[in-house]
Amino acid sequence: MDRATNKKTMRLLDRIVIGILVLLAALLAGIQAARAAEIVPSVGLTRATSGDGDVQMFAGLAVRGSVLPLVKSEIMVAYRNDPYFSGDLNVRMWPVTASLWVSPLPTFYVGGGVGFYHTTYDYANTLPFQDETKEQFGTHLGGGVKIPIVPAVASLDLNARYVHLNSEPTPISALSVNQSFVSTSLGVAIKF
Repeated sequence: MDRATNKKTMRLLDRIVIGILVLLAALLAGIQAARAAEIVPSVGLTRATSGDGDVQMFAGLAVRGSVLPLVKSEIMVAYRNDPYFSGDLNVRMWPVTASLWVSPLPTFYVGGGVGFYHTTYDYANTLPFQDETKEQFGTHLGGGVKIPIVPAVASLDLNARYVHLNSEPTPISALSVNQSFVSTSLGVAIKF
């Protein structure tokens, strides 16, 4: 695939992501008062599928609402980072994701979605490379369990997901950095 075709494909993917995010935001904005929305602050563990193999902490904040009786939409913002090449490269990421969760039981949900990943490649000061920031598109699959702690007000929310991102070339190595990762989070879903 030549560079011009690749740029056209990326522009098309950007438009698709923006369209999906606008649609999900409109759906969340149109939730009726009778259908309670939730705000879900969370912390968790994340591990890159490649990299130095260390488990890292991350934090996130999500807003969920019912779209249909068994379908919930979610918009989430998070922060995470992962070291690569023995700490010579630190990848810091601010994902903004949109998800649709199917909830056949009130305490269980499964689904997936798309995300916009604002990523900074922070090289060690001892290296001659300039830090850079890029944006990319990713997809995720996952699910979770909600355990009521205060009926009709709050629940514990345990969530796990696999996030697929494209590999990115790096000047440190001839190999590209595979940025895909898995995460598990624990949050409190507060109804409002």
